[in-house]
Amino acid sequence: MSTLDSLIVAVNDGLWTYLLIPLVVCAGLYFTVRSRAVQLRLFPEMLRVLKDKSQPRADGTKPVSSFGAFTISAAARVGTGNIAGVATAITLGGAGAVFWMWVMALVGGASAFVESALAQLYKVRDGKDGDGTPSGTYRGGPAYYMQRGLGKRWPGVLFAVAITVTFGFVFNAVQSNTITSVASGSVSGSGSSWFAPAVGLLLAVLLGVAICGGVRRITSVTTVLVPVMAVVYLLLGTAVVLLNLGDLPRVFGDIVGGAFGFKELAAGGIGAAIQQGVRRGMFSNEAGLGSAPNAGAAAEVTHPVKQGLVQSLGVFFDTLLICSMTAFIILTTTPELGGRQGADLTQSALTDTLGGWAGHVLTAVVFLLAFSSMIGNYYYGESNIGFMTRRAWVLPVYRALVLAVVFLGALGSVGVIWNLADVFMGLMALINLLAIIPLSAIAFRLLDDYTAQRRSGLDPVFTRSRMPDLTGVECWPDTPTAPGRRETVGAGTA
Repeated sequence: MSTLDSLIVAVNDGLWTYLLIPLVVCAGLYFTVRSRAVQLRLFPEMLRVLKDKSQPRADGTKPVSSFGAFTISAAARVGTGNIAGVATAITLGGAGAVFWMWVMALVGGASAFVESALAQLYKVRDGKDGDGTPSGTYRGGPAYYMQRGLGKRWPGVLFAVAITVTFGFVFNAVQSNTITSVASGSVSGSGSSWFAPAVGLLLAVLLGVAICGGVRRITSVTTVLVPVMAVVYLLLGTAVVLLNLGDLPRVFGDIVGGAFGFKELAAGGIGAAIQQGVRRGMFSNEAGLGSAPNAGAAAEVTHPVKQGLVQSLGVFFDTLLICSMTAFIILTTTPELGGRQGADLTQSALTDTLGGWAGHVLTAVVFLLAFSSMIGNYYYGESNIGFMTRRAWVLPVYRALVLAVVFLGALGSVGVIWNLADVFMGLMALINLLAIIPLSAIAFRLLDDYTAQRRSGLDPVFTRSRMPDLTGVECWPDTPTAPGRRETVGAGTA
């Protein structure tokens, strides 16, 4: 096992150091410049769009709203990366890794905008819901805009395989493993041989119940779990920060010093801080990774840019709020790191300040975080399986494999699972970024159209007649519909 882990680490270091980090940073800076910093300039508009309500369809069904799609993506984003991932980044890269996570969020917001606006533009109607009944929901994401925007199916299939393996299997193993790790530090009798299998079995059963209802069941679960878990965790973190308020200047000094200090430069620490900050930042907020667009495509909005703005807001919510709180919890309490990393480090930091009860509360929070992430991760795989094939037997097999991986993840080694997650995440990001760089010109045209309508005092509406030269666009009406009506376009296939 140690030989396998060493090989995975070597592949990771080469992939991220020489290819992924330069590509992620350069792409984010390019999108920021071309969009005139859309992620900062239109921040108030993001908040306005998040409150948009989707009107019921003629058949009485309620479409997925902007907020619903936001919670699906947040359910996958706001997971163990925010607790275990940040702790790992600080352990391996020092406090300076937090600074580079912030940079990743600020720059990555533009990448998130581009990929999610493209996903909305090139989405297709889903003929059937997860339970096989007729549905009016949408599906989309990188696989779809690669085929329809680039005119090539093979990169879409390659990405669909990568995201299904990464999110459906590897990332769900990470979530299961983290829940088990935190629970073992909070529940008596966790050292017994039956504990990890019991936790894995419980998670598999609960996830099976949640995913069998399709995308509407998923949104009904995530719209409850995501706000609850965020509020509880932020309250815990705020209590820790207030009790250690005098340490905040030192913490900010450590973060900035760790990112740029001469001491770190001499010891090679800056490279570790950047690498861990970018890796864990991408794992956490998923900007440019190609995952959130799958959720963004499910929303029913009047203009593709709206969902681009919502998903860009999700990056800030994840990293600048949730991840920063984890960093402050750890760095203000200054626990002895030792050989610990991951969620148990955050748990120790909480209990050092608030007492043993806080560790138990964190166990519940991690469960909500990781379980909601499992739901979002599963959906990403389901959406991309729909791109690759519509054979009826494939989806039940996928569900069974996901549940098996969740069970096995509870039994696995923490280090190997996290390193595997890095490898597959890097491959996903590479495929997606190479696609959205040439397609970004279309996203910027959409942005210009949106801002022009807003300057005219309108609630922006997109129709195919506004950009008749685009091909592969099917789920948008040819002309504006009458007020209060939503155009229903014929079902499409991938």
